[in-house]
Amino acid sequence: MRFTMSIGLLVALTSPGSAQQRGAQPALLPLMGCGVHGDVEVLCGTRQPEDLELTPDGKYLIATQFLNAGRGAPTGGGMALFDLARKSFSKMAETAVPDKSWGDPDCPGPIGDALVSHGSSLAKRSNGAWELYVVNHGKRQSIEMYELKPASGSWALIWHGCVAAAHDYNDVAILPDGGFVGTYPTGLLSRGNTTDQFGGGVTGYVARWTPGKGESEVPGTRVAYPNGVVVSADARDMFLNVFAAREVRKYDLNSGEVTGSVKVDFLPDNLTWTKQGLLLVAGVKGARGDCPQGSGRPCIQGFGVAEINPATMHARTVFDSAAHDPLITGVSVALAVGDSIYLGAFQGDRLVKIAYQR
Repeated sequence: MRFTMSIGLLVALTSPGSAQQRGAQPALLPLMGCGVHGDVEVLCGTRQPEDLELTPDGKYLIATQFLNAGRGAPTGGGMALFDLARKSFSKMAETAVPDKSWGDPDCPGPIGDALVSHGSSLAKRSNGAWELYVVNHGKRQSIEMYELKPASGSWALIWHGCVAAAHDYNDVAILPDGGFVGTYPTGLLSRGNTTDQFGGGVTGYVARWTPGKGESEVPGTRVAYPNGVVVSADARDMFLNVFAAREVRKYDLNSGEVTGSVKVDFLPDNLTWTKQGLLLVAGVKGARGDCPQGSGRPCIQGFGVAEINPATMHARTVFDSAAHDPLITGVSVALAVGDSIYLGAFQGDRLVKIAYQR
């Protein structure tokens, strides 16, 4: 989800004919409590875990914490670490060692506790170092660049650099040269324009940042609210969620040519890779419950998870929340770990663990 997006706008988008009063948040049906509920488990203790990465040892999840702290806020959500064995959350330790070889040499300095983290990407550099790039909305609009290193049996972050953004980024995918591609969902709209975000017209594009060259627009990516993005290991293919169109597209990254696409029955937010080389995509699917304007009746967002074969661009439904009691609201990411999938969200206090039915 975009940083400035209100819950009222989301409900209006996902449930036509059941729009909330302007500016009002919908009341939510009670979510299931923390703990195990049959074939699902609710894992509480985090704050708005919008995106997820698996640490290289497979023992922890790294979660962004998408707190809507606003521009110029002194503190943000930082990054959370979830211990898969202990089922516990902790704030990631962070130090700063500026390095001009990471990001833009003109980066103004460490972001520190002002980090309001959104999309993320984890990859290995050519020298073997693990790099974590994070979309930031606190104090500045930027891509913050960290090295992920083992620390006392866990993992910690070392801030090395950043790239200041022309607009508000949503998601980021690291490229082999140390650069990245990132989505500007509303980069073609005037700042503060929320009324035209989801009308189906072009709102934004994908930008590519290259070390020593700066930022450029990826051709062919002007679409209706570009959201989650990932690239193939060789960086030849880019996969992009066209949120407002309920579509996932495959691009030749160099030419911008669309080489495949698939529709899903929800609003696709983030994308992640499985160890088998498949893609998982998740997103909200509409309001559950009756939410007529001004009634105050409870409602909640449904969601879906799909698996996509990147070669054929065939999608298979993995999970549909309609078959379960309310588990989580604002689902934005699905990450496979072994025979399970962990769901994160741009709202709330939890992750949800479900079985990965292959």
